[in-house]
Amino acid sequence: MRFFCYTLIFCICYAVPSFSQTKFDAKQLQVTWSLIGNHFKGSNQSRAVFNITNKSNQPFPATGWTIYFSSSRNITKSTATAGAIVEHVNGDLYKLAPGKDSRELGPGKTARIEYDSDGELINYTGAPSGLYIVWDYDPENGFPLSGFSITPLVNTVPGIVTPQKIFLQNQSIGNIPATDLPKIFPTPVSYKERSGVFQITPGVVIQADPAFLKEAQYLSGELNQLFGSTFQVNTAAGNEKTIVLQKAALNKEAYRLIVTKEQITITAASGNGVFSGIQSLRSLMPAEAFNGMQSVVTVPVVEVEDEPRFSYRSLMLDVARNFKTKETIFRILDLMAMYKMNVLHFHFSDDEGWRIEIPSLPELTGVGAVRGHTQDSKTRLPVSYGSGPIPGVHPGSGYYSRSDFMEVLRYATERHIQVIPEIESPGHSRAAIKAMNARYEQLISKGKKAEAEEYLLCDPDDKSVYISAQQWTDNVICVARPSAYRFMAKVIDELLLMYKEAGASLSTIHMGGDETPAGAWEGSPLCRQLIATDSSLQNANDLWYYYYKKVNDIVQSRGLFMSGWEELGMRKTVLDGQKTMIVNPAFARENMLLHVWNNVTGWGAEDLPYRLANAGYKVVLSPVSNNYLDLAYFKHPDEPGYYWGGFQDIDKPFYFIPFDYYKTSREDPDGNPVNPNVFIGKDRLTDYGKSNIVGIQGLLWNENVRTDDQLDYLLLPKLLGVAERAWAKDPSWADEKDTGLFKQRYNADWSVFVNVIGKRELPRLDYLSGGFKYRIPTAGAKVVGGAVEANVQLPGLVIRYTTDGTTPTVFSKPYSGPITQKGEIRLRVFTSNGRGSRVVVVRNL
Repeated sequence: MRFFCYTLIFCICYAVPSFSQTKFDAKQLQVTWSLIGNHFKGSNQSRAVFNITNKSNQPFPATGWTIYFSSSRNITKSTATAGAIVEHVNGDLYKLAPGKDSRELGPGKTARIEYDSDGELINYTGAPSGLYIVWDYDPENGFPLSGFSITPLVNTVPGIVTPQKIFLQNQSIGNIPATDLPKIFPTPVSYKERSGVFQITPGVVIQADPAFLKEAQYLSGELNQLFGSTFQVNTAAGNEKTIVLQKAALNKEAYRLIVTKEQITITAASGNGVFSGIQSLRSLMPAEAFNGMQSVVTVPVVEVEDEPRFSYRSLMLDVARNFKTKETIFRILDLMAMYKMNVLHFHFSDDEGWRIEIPSLPELTGVGAVRGHTQDSKTRLPVSYGSGPIPGVHPGSGYYSRSDFMEVLRYATERHIQVIPEIESPGHSRAAIKAMNARYEQLISKGKKAEAEEYLLCDPDDKSVYISAQQWTDNVICVARPSAYRFMAKVIDELLLMYKEAGASLSTIHMGGDETPAGAWEGSPLCRQLIATDSSLQNANDLWYYYYKKVNDIVQSRGLFMSGWEELGMRKTVLDGQKTMIVNPAFARENMLLHVWNNVTGWGAEDLPYRLANAGYKVVLSPVSNNYLDLAYFKHPDEPGYYWGGFQDIDKPFYFIPFDYYKTSREDPDGNPVNPNVFIGKDRLTDYGKSNIVGIQGLLWNENVRTDDQLDYLLLPKLLGVAERAWAKDPSWADEKDTGLFKQRYNADWSVFVNVIGKRELPRLDYLSGGFKYRIPTAGAKVVGGAVEANVQLPGLVIRYTTDGTTPTVFSKPYSGPITQKGEIRLRVFTSNGRGSRVVVVRNL
């Protein structure tokens, strides 16, 4: 799911000043972080520096303080110097404390603290965040260091994507007239456009088969939003123009959409099919229809036959790391519905947060949904991902009340989207563990031992030493405790009751299963006792299967099947003396659904999704290589996002071939051309395996997504590539073996796709659900024959430029051909509503 391969080693190059107990105003500390360089002195390390400046008129003391900060660069051990000590606290939280030789920092003086970290620091996501100070005389409270800033990063590593490289990438894109583009997205199976239009006005009546009354009411509501008028459903005949929802024998999710000048008819066998037909009708509408109140909206006369390729078309949204309000979830559900995605994988629990209220276990949100400064995690979780020291502040803190979550379920159900909750376990469970510890402490203090232990998730005597991928040292549930299974049953039962009351269907619960760290359980007396008394258990590794067998029994006994990450289908073993993991045949017969993320090129598991499908597991393709939407768009200091699994622009999900993704694997995790030899000897997907691929998922992890604007930026337009590949059949180039024909056909389809996105879908997204602030691609530009030529990835967006050194605005000159002026040319891409991209600079000498 999420893997970090960096380690961090600090070396202090300036003695941090000494501290007295005189109160010092933390607002007078100015802290600037800068990257000194990657591959420092020829090593595989980067070096960065904190410059701490005292802006007050009194000395900053040398002792009695600690500065905390979050960083995705992992510290593996404490490092001490004469000046300061840097220690890993837990997770991504670190502290910088005075050393024995610290000195005061006088007014106006600056302390310089350098540190080294393994690997390359490419963009500002790798910089520290959320700095705050804690005084020894007030250890329970932290104070944000509001004077923190990051020095802009420039050319951090070789291979940074330049305007020239983008220009070359865009050269194959043709500019297709909007009138020649298909007007339904994702691409339907069959689309035929005829002459003429149907005019939707407030007088149009919706006539629906009784089986489709809910869908008719949804359509009426959507039209009401466009027109500000009520669209009647199944009223008396008499109006000339109608929208008809009729039932017929088609495949489950198939639909037929026929638009004439007098009538719109959507035919389907199920509500799912009719709903998809409604989305295609909305897709036919021009983008301007979603902007303000309309009097008439025209749609072309068409004949459409359509059905999805995959029944499972999913977005995984992480709300555990950084909370998202229910209003934000509504926007995401609207977006998913528009593009015919039907599963919201709701990652609501993790180490850093538990986000759904369970009334019988109030500590889950009373403790597990609150982050802030803490020394012991007894009343709240610690700071993570720069969330800051103040408890109760979004997005570090927050949860959905029972009522909130049922609102989300009803909203999703109306849009034919199933919400699949994920209870992360047995790893990634620190929020739940600490919450149940708090419950235990409260009840044991009242002498209620049995009640206190009823849902306890840890072994208090556990001495296991481990560290998770996200650097937690205490995040694994003790699977030897019967109370762990009572906890799971209790949470599942309360969730099911919410679904029932909301009228929402639920067929599966995702039970996590990824990244349980090596060493977990080995030092637990309870686990050792269980291994000694259960003949089916040989060592701590076997506890994994013990846990999931019992959890699977809980899930199945409630009429559900279990979903989980790929590790559910794997087994640890030894080959030639080396630890390895193989496909576990035991659980393949248990109707488990696996979300398989690890196909990272060069890591050795490039074929893992196919191996699991070939072995009989049902698989949702969730590949790091193409569908991890939180990864940076490309290698550039100003592009936010992680890059441990590579870089992902909209082309990555578009060119993903579900049944043969080796064929279009183009980049390794460093953004370099992929070495095709990595696929030699890898399993191919068999015909049997193909029958086990049930769908595709895009994933948005939210470690670095603190605002809705950041969410929109990373999600869009990449999600549209996922939606296209999940719905549409394989394009003609997918099976093409001739290299020349493959390139020709791919470029043709790519041109159509990006023209549809740029000319139809992005303008729609400017207004849909209040508007989405999707990422605007930067201009490609290159000096050719003494003039600057420019292009854009998504035709329909406008390039504007300046030659006087100012930042281009919506009033700047639009690019229409080669720019002959000499000097510095600044270019910026603009949307239909005036938002602009990052500025790129090309020098025409």
